[in-house]
Amino acid sequence: MHIDAPTLERIIAIVGGFIVAIVSAKALWDDRNTPGLDNQVFKLMLGLLCLGAIIALLAGANVLGNFPKVA
Repeated sequence: MHIDAPTLERIIAIVGGFIVAIVSAKALWDDRNTPGLDNQVFKLMLGLLCLGAIIALLAGANVLGNFPKVA
């Protein structure tokens, strides 16, 4: 079985996006009740990390970024 470079890149994006999304969502869930401004910034950063991982997962699955070419 031969895997070319774009297919390998998509597989890595899907697996990595899934792992990062799960880990950041769990960390965000565990840190949900902590008070303080520093923790609020940390929660915002974790939320953005989770969102970025989901976008990478969708791009790797060829759901995003697959637009038809204009003539």
